[in-house]
Amino acid sequence: MQPRLFAIVTAVLLGALGLGAVAVTQWVPPAASVAGPAAAPARGRPAAAAASASPTGDPAVWTRSTLRNKLMAEMTATDPGVALADLDKITKEKPYTVRFCHPIAHELGHAAVKRYDHDFQKVLSFPHDTCAAGYLHGAVEEMLVASSDPGNDLLKLCQPQMSGPCVHGVGHGTMFVSDQDVAKARDLCSRFGSQSRIITCSEGLFMQLFGPDEEDEKAKALVPADKLAAEPLYPCPEQPALFQSACYFYAPTFYLSSHDYPNHPEIYAQALKWCLNAQAGGGANDCSRGVGSRLMKYNLDREDWVGQQCATAADGWQRKACTDGIVSYYTVNYTDPGAAGRLCGKITNEEIARDCRSSAHLSGSLD
Repeated sequence: MQPRLFAIVTAVLLGALGLGAVAVTQWVPPAASVAGPAAAPARGRPAAAAASASPTGDPAVWTRSTLRNKLMAEMTATDPGVALADLDKITKEKPYTVRFCHPIAHELGHAAVKRYDHDFQKVLSFPHDTCAAGYLHGAVEEMLVASSDPGNDLLKLCQPQMSGPCVHGVGHGTMFVSDQDVAKARDLCSRFGSQSRIITCSEGLFMQLFGPDEEDEKAKALVPADKLAAEPLYPCPEQPALFQSACYFYAPTFYLSSHDYPNHPEIYAQALKWCLNAQAGGGANDCSRGVGSRLMKYNLDREDWVGQQCATAADGWQRKACTDGIVSYYTVNYTDPGAAGRLCGKITNEEIARDCRSSAHLSGSLD
């Protein structure tokens, strides 16, 4: 499928969703005065004061584990709605937590299904749009894992609305059910029949494949080093056409995590060069959009620096694709009408700022 067609098909389903990526490296936000890459290596080293707690008892700097533990305890003591509301509040107050809020919401969804004895309607009775519907995705995963007939139940789980977020969650679930076997998971997604739903399912599938790599050793082992050595963008080139765009889009998640991106900010520019390996197969544009999306997700408080990284690409088409990705993620995370304008106004590189303005119509594409 051509990248343009892929973006058009998915835009309708995903405009309000914003698929959260699942990067989980614990990270400390840079000081407010940090504006450029020279200071970036210090991002992984908190100052001594950061260890002290705030007056509320919360840590001065959240990590994935501390935030996860707080919210799981809240859900146990109250209900998922309370925990999700607190998660939403924290991510708005501390933008750096967006990088790991989605997998935490997944965990809340898994726990809720168990708590309510697999009563899916009860689980979904709580507001669940926080962190790109991660709670819904986790709940769908848990329901499929517990199913004795997931091949049929995946078609029933999202009825009657068949919403994009739910079908995307099924994509995640196919990887759980198939034990990370891409071909088997792909066959499960194909049971939807509808091209648009298969694509939406494929997005969850490849997010799940590439996403856990920072903490899941088993998942890392299933993206084999020898295959990657022979084909840097494995397994994307070998996928059927309908599945390739999502694969290329999410592949940078694995590349960045395996190159320690929090402490090596230069890896973003290298990732754009790496995406050029997909030119012959037509996946370079999707891959470059994926790099832009991850750039924005992992650096929400450094908009101009993000734009500067897109500007490192040698060719104009790739700079535009990268910018499409940063606009897409930013407007998925900040859903108010003025979000794109704010982003573009903070970018000082004239070309990237111009591309940013022209890309605003892509706000409903993949996050």
